[in-house]
Amino acid sequence: MPGWPASTTAQPPGPRGPVVTGVAHFTPASPPTPDYVGSRPPTYAPEPIALPAADPEELGELVADTVLEGARYGACTLRAVSLRGDSARYRGEARRDALLVARFGAGEQALVLVAMATGVRAAPGAHRAAAEACRCIGQAVGRSHERLVEDLRAGRRGDLKSGLNRLTDRTLGKLRAASGEPTASLRCLLLPADPDCRNRVFFGAGEGGLFRLRDGEWRDIEPTVPGEATPSGALPAETPDGDRLTMDLGIPVPPSPYEPAEPPQMPFRFRAAIARPGDVLMMCTSGLADPLRGEAALRAFLGRRWSRAAAPGLAGFLADAQTRVKGYADDRTAAAVWEA
Repeated sequence: MPGWPASTTAQPPGPRGPVVTGVAHFTPASPPTPDYVGSRPPTYAPEPIALPAADPEELGELVADTVLEGARYGACTLRAVSLRGDSARYRGEARRDALLVARFGAGEQALVLVAMATGVRAAPGAHRAAAEACRCIGQAVGRSHERLVEDLRAGRRGDLKSGLNRLTDRTLGKLRAASGEPTASLRCLLLPADPDCRNRVFFGAGEGGLFRLRDGEWRDIEPTVPGEATPSGALPAETPDGDRLTMDLGIPVPPSPYEPAEPPQMPFRFRAAIARPGDVLMMCTSGLADPLRGEAALRAFLGRRWSRAAAPGLAGFLADAQTRVKGYADDRTAAAVWEA
């Protein structure tokens, strides 16, 4: 029977040529990524079942089940994914989460924007509202990217916060003006391509999560707003020697250097931090933030997988991000940044 010899030894020629003998050596395969963590399997099947209904005149409105993106700029490697939740896959509903990853500028002057939005569940056309939120904030950041890069390099937190607050209010204000009520949440990361700039900025409005994996331990660094309760199952807060939390205290901000102001729609969240080599910063929608806060087994699993020196490939990141937990079946969108 044919084998897979790793090493062989040649023997004296036989009647039909050299005789080769050897012992087959097999390298054990890596354990497969688990389909779920926790004590019980999820209710729904792990793969898509039903497709959303399509309008032949509006095929451009269709939303893919999964979107995957990646890049490497400066000192960081980016992995991002947006995937339909188990419940939507079963019921044939469209993914309400949207993801945008865009680079503005070139070379060390470039700025990478990661934007993700979630359409309000009960709102008609929730997936369109999420996509529009990402598109609008992308346009606003793109128009102002040169000034944003300057402020990031100089560490001007006050200017960044006031300007990005107004960009966020303007974006969500447009959506609210069309419907009369909030229709989407929005979360963004700004990553400079300059390898000497370690400043990372998060901003947005609405629910979700911002986490940092450092030395194998997850920290919940989601900015809070006045009067807001700590999320159920919240992880340990920032360590004493970590970067301080930057909150919106409801103080009026000066005129923006980027865009005209719009009335605020939802409490603004902002955080500016300095990355350390070995850190993993993850921004996500509630579909992943909630199970990460609520299930220790998921935190432990992703902590082991993502504490490695190198970022996983796109396929590996997708497999990790879609690890399921019973009781959590919403869309998941996540962007993780590995710092070199």
